[in-house]
Amino acid sequence: MKKVLYLATMLLCMAITSCQKEDIGGTATESLAGDWYVEANVVNADGSVIEDPYGLGRIHILTYNTSANNPNEIWIDDSKNFWNFKVKATGDINNLTFSAASAQNQRGDEITVNITNGKIIKNGGVQNNGSPADYITMDVEFSDDPGTIYRLEGVRYSGLEEND
Repeated sequence: MKKVLYLATMLLCMAITSCQKEDIGGTATESLAGDWYVEANVVNADGSVIEDPYGLGRIHILTYNTSANNPNEIWIDDSKNFWNFKVKATGDINNLTFSAASAQNQRGDEITVNITNGKIIKNGGVQNNGSPADYITMDVEFSDDPGTIYRLEGVRYSGLEEND
């Protein structure tokens, strides 16, 4: 009987320890990665801003790590919602900034993309329901529309229907 209880206890202990979750670490660019709802505004040469000139409303874009998982590079992807672009940008995970100079578009038209003033501000924005959210901003220029600066800015996607 003692052998049966001992064996049952051992099996139970093995079952419990084998079911524990392992912590899976994030990516090297986790602080720059996210789903975002942004608006595309045009910045004129005098600094004035034309809000949403194409009437697109909020656009869903993504920022995420490359397959190399290098802490200094990210993808910026408009998910075919704006200019049909996906480019690799240089990122700074400590300052939460990013940029790209003549980055080759990996989707759609064979164009290059310049991204300047890219920045993420923790809790710098507000969701539709009034809750704080991370804020993203970047100035984007496309080689097929030279001289026009688009400012993409908005907040991190919350996953809540009330903020969509």
